[in-house]
Amino acid sequence: MIAKAVTKYVRIPPRKAMLVTRPLKGLSVPRAYALLAGIKKKAARFINLTLRSAVANAHKKDQHLDESDLYISRITADGGPMLKRFRAGSMGRAFTIRKRTCHLTVQLDVKEKPNVGIPSDKKSAKSKAVQPKAARPKDVKPRPTKPATKRERR
Repeated sequence: MIAKAVTKYVRIPPRKAMLVTRPLKGLSVPRAYALLAGIKKKAARFINLTLRSAVANAHKKDQHLDESDLYISRITADGGPMLKRFRAGSMGRAFTIRKRTCHLTVQLDVKEKPNVGIPSDKKSAKSKAVQPKAARPKDVKPRPTKPATKRERR
């Protein structure tokens, strides 16, 4: 984890926020921005703010980081406290309305860049140590063929 950002007490139910968070996990930051721009849900706006905060936290830790090198390693929408309201019902009853809140968490990490053209010592030592085994002849017995029809079996 290179950077983390948390937005608390967002007035969105966690299940509705999870609809937006699930497709974002594992995406690079520029692709996540593009995907969030196309989603027309209230949660997308708050997740975008949290993602921007996480990117700013990553830049604060390391000034030389590029946004395209970052990806979303973990993104969650956990439940927060519920605001309880009451709606009047017939015959003096009251029905509770639970207005749910959630806490949004975004964790970013840096993509590992493959070392192209530079042979590593471990790979070369491993390839030298492994040698193919000598081919040994196997005792192969021919399978008996079964008759095709009932008449041939009699």
